[in-house]
Amino acid sequence: MLQIDLWKRVLIWSLCALGLLLALPNGFYTRVETHNDASASIEAGFSGNGLEEQAAMWPSYLPSSLVNLGLDLRGGAHLLAEVKVEDVYETRMKGLWPEVRNLLRDNRATVGSIRQQPSAPDELRVKISKPEAIAEAATLVRGLAQPVVSLTGAGTSDILVSTDADMIVITLSDAERLATDERTVQQALEIIRRRIDEVGTREPTIQRQGADRILIQVPGIGSASELKEIIGTTAQLTFNPVVGRASDPDAPAGAGNEIVPSLDEEGVYYIIESAFVVSGEELTDAQPSFDQNGRPAVSFRFNPSGARKFGDYTADNIGSPFAIVLDDEVVSAPVIQSHIPGGSGIITGNFSVEESTNLAVLLRAGALPAGLEFLEERTIGPELGQDSIEAGRIACIVAFAAVLVFMFLSYGTFGIFANIALIINVGLIFGLLSLVGATLTLPGIAGIVLTIGMAVDANVLVFERIREEIKTGKGAARAIDLGYEKALSAIFDANITTFITAVILFAMGSGPVRGFAITLGLGILTSVFTAIYVTRLIVIMWYERRRPKTLEV
Repeated sequence: MLQIDLWKRVLIWSLCALGLLLALPNGFYTRVETHNDASASIEAGFSGNGLEEQAAMWPSYLPSSLVNLGLDLRGGAHLLAEVKVEDVYETRMKGLWPEVRNLLRDNRATVGSIRQQPSAPDELRVKISKPEAIAEAATLVRGLAQPVVSLTGAGTSDILVSTDADMIVITLSDAERLATDERTVQQALEIIRRRIDEVGTREPTIQRQGADRILIQVPGIGSASELKEIIGTTAQLTFNPVVGRASDPDAPAGAGNEIVPSLDEEGVYYIIESAFVVSGEELTDAQPSFDQNGRPAVSFRFNPSGARKFGDYTADNIGSPFAIVLDDEVVSAPVIQSHIPGGSGIITGNFSVEESTNLAVLLRAGALPAGLEFLEERTIGPELGQDSIEAGRIACIVAFAAVLVFMFLSYGTFGIFANIALIINVGLIFGLLSLVGATLTLPGIAGIVLTIGMAVDANVLVFERIREEIKTGKGAARAIDLGYEKALSAIFDANITTFITAVILFAMGSGPVRGFAITLGLGILTSVFTAIYVTRLIVIMWYERRRPKTLEV
């Protein structure tokens, strides 16, 4: 029967109105975007510079969520970075040396004196003066092993200890290397995301590609070099004991030591112990500030573990220099004047205000666990993005107009009903994209264009079934009712299979493929809704008013 309950009618029109209301801000994109940016600045505590006037450019009682424009539409920077996971092996060996040294020193009567030997970056070699005790020394070091924290490496140890004459050789196990690689890439991914979020960029795409690569796309940023400045610095901060100074970078440093240049003093190099006392990983906060002379600096604070180590070392080494090392350069090497409790301090140097602010951002976001090698870098100008938007808009308009004309010429009044539903359908797509905060890309526009063509398929099936029922002598009401009833299974079959394809594309694809899958999937949902409910409701309302004896489909 051609009958839809009143509550269903209200629900259908309410959903349509809500979807169109959510899509409304996209028709005033620049104005709403300016309003959103100004509102965010006011909430952050800023004022002046016309922020209040900009925030008033869009009514606060209306939705203000926008469809985010992707890199190919807005312009921006694209980077593909490879994480140098091997760097972490060397850091692990440096961090292990103090534990091994203290353990063997406690057993000096058995193993004799100990000395670290030159070795490969991913291994630690320790020589003892009593070769006959090498087996016992190796057993002691094996006691430092910890279980591997991973599903694949369960039950295995993180280090392998072997002997070579009078030397103990320590390396990471294969299971620990795999687990370390996984942790390193995930940590780098999260730190890159935090660093970019600190700058306040809009809707960046940061995702893993393959085993050790990270794809970074940030719309609206000026250039790839600007993006590299934000994320390209590892910001690895360590506090190391100073052994001495030198003027030659090739001067002998001694086992367990390394020579690093001074950041501010040209031609000056510091010989420091490779084993650091405290690292930047134990920082809990870093803020730009000024030193006692009014020069830009960075104040920092350690967590309880770092504060304890920092305080103990300064208490035991008053009068000794202490190097603050940032990315293999000595920022400063002050002499410890007194015990520094509380785990807080300040980094001074020849910084500008901008440099101290950027350094604080990098330290606060966390140190990258390993270096990055940029394999690809591209800058997409806003002009290219605007060209893509114009091309996409033209494609949508042409496809939309062609479908509207075809449906009107093919089905007359019923074609007009289908066209009204199609307009609502496109509005619902943009409403859903705004609601979920999706990013629209050029392939996404292609998905919308495809949806426009597919959206009338369900109506075509229904109208053709109505035609067939009319030819068999059915009355107008019965023909409409049977047309929707018999076309329903075909509509669901066609759209479900396409929706499954969209889900697979989203799950297996990345970047542009996902953008296409999102708009295609949402378009299928809105198309089925408008074809089965909206168009049917419009047809029934028309029939209830006109009560035609025959139908011209």
